[in-house]
Amino acid sequence: MIDMAFEKLVVWQHSMRLAQSVYAVTKNFPYHEQFGLTSQMRRAAVSVPSNIAEGSQRRSDKEFAGFLLIAKGSLAELRTQALLAEHLNYLQDNVAKTLMKQMIEIDKMLRAFHRKLV
Repeated sequence: MIDMAFEKLVVWQHSMRLAQSVYAVTKNFPYHEQFGLTSQMRRAAVSVPSNIAEGSQRRSDKEFAGFLLIAKGSLAELRTQALLAEHLNYLQDNVAKTLMKQMIEIDKMLRAFHRKLV
């Protein structure tokens, strides 16, 4: 088992920055999306670092790996929601591209970390 505080994990740090970015960009979404897409994107974004943190506190690498897969699933949800937001013109193209780059980088990190654990 990797004995490391989750705050030191680079993938956790990157996913926290992504969550902060999502909160910032969704502030500008239409008010009628407050309980819709805004809420969905924020929950998915928070779920990524949350699952990394929770998994890091489990008893085995296998359990941790399972939480990394859940984080990957949340990241896929967020990616879908960001694409929808872009199509609905809630996100400017450059903002959407920046978020996508962050998500692709985190996805690669999660995949590599998962492989290391299993």
